[in-house]
Amino acid sequence: MGIKCGIVGLPNVGKSTLFNALTASGIPAENYPFCTIDPNVGVVNVPDPKLLAIAAIVKPKKTVPTVVEFVDIAGLVEGASKGEGLGNQFLAHIRETHAIVHLVRCFADEDITHVSGRIDPINDIDIIDTELLLADLETVDKSLQRAEKQAKTNEKQAVIWRNLLARVLAGLEAGTTVRRLGLQAEELAQLNTLHLITAKPIMYVANIDEASQTDNPYVAAVLARAADEGVPAVVICAALEAELAQLAPDEQQEFLADLGLEEPGLNRMIAGAYTLLGLQTFYTAGPTEARAWTVRRGATAPEAAGQIHTDFQRGFIRAEVIGYDNFIARKGEQGAKAAGEMRLEGKDYIVAEGDVIHFRFNV
Repeated sequence: MGIKCGIVGLPNVGKSTLFNALTASGIPAENYPFCTIDPNVGVVNVPDPKLLAIAAIVKPKKTVPTVVEFVDIAGLVEGASKGEGLGNQFLAHIRETHAIVHLVRCFADEDITHVSGRIDPINDIDIIDTELLLADLETVDKSLQRAEKQAKTNEKQAVIWRNLLARVLAGLEAGTTVRRLGLQAEELAQLNTLHLITAKPIMYVANIDEASQTDNPYVAAVLARAADEGVPAVVICAALEAELAQLAPDEQQEFLADLGLEEPGLNRMIAGAYTLLGLQTFYTAGPTEARAWTVRRGATAPEAAGQIHTDFQRGFIRAEVIGYDNFIARKGEQGAKAAGEMRLEGKDYIVAEGDVIHFRFNV
């Protein structure tokens, strides 16, 4: 299951620096708007202590984590929905992502220009929200015009579609993003064909500098905004994370210890992006490979099997399941079997976070 997150924000908020930290790819991070024109794409491993613990027991030839694809998208400016700056390119790129990581500048630095001439993270958020909302409004308005004509036939599905678009348009005109309209899952699924940007899940990332890691009023404002919207927020120092990413693993640990930290801030961000889409992880483990797999929360055992191979789902017989805690406590599959902690589950089994599963299937 591919996961693609777009990193968005105004110019000069630190998107490329953050991307450098994520991928250690060394792309340009210059002090002028639109340094990033074509989106840079990086695939990042999801930090997974559970997978490492499983691998330590199984000792496989290969350990494979889940990944998140991050897209560094050109800085948005006011008027982007009307084509200002690189607006049209920006909007096209972000429509292709599954979730949005909105990076917000929460530091003052006279050497790094701000497109608005002042540091105001809430105003920055509002600018981008407005542009994304206006872009969706235009998309829905055009679709509604077509739907109105189709609904004149009184065909049931055409009328339902027209009514849904009318509700969405009214919400957008009132300044409410699609994700906050309270739509049902099936309604959101219907809207997928429009690739509406404000329907995508979002998380805020407050970018600070080393000097303002405590008592930062900009951060407090962003966290309050996130809480009001009911979305996750993470605080990081992108410049520090980029520096950390260049170090060897043992040097990273020493660096973190000097800062009084247990893990890089990016770990929280990557994990947050992973869970933003309502996903969870299950594992397969054997002498050849220990691997983490991504599946939506609430997925059945056959659906999880399908993430490995479609033949596994079509020919599903049963799943041999060991809970993560039992797998670790019993030192692996044989110990869990001996303790009666391996369960045989059928087609209706709902996969739980951390399950270690062996699938039986017919070819």
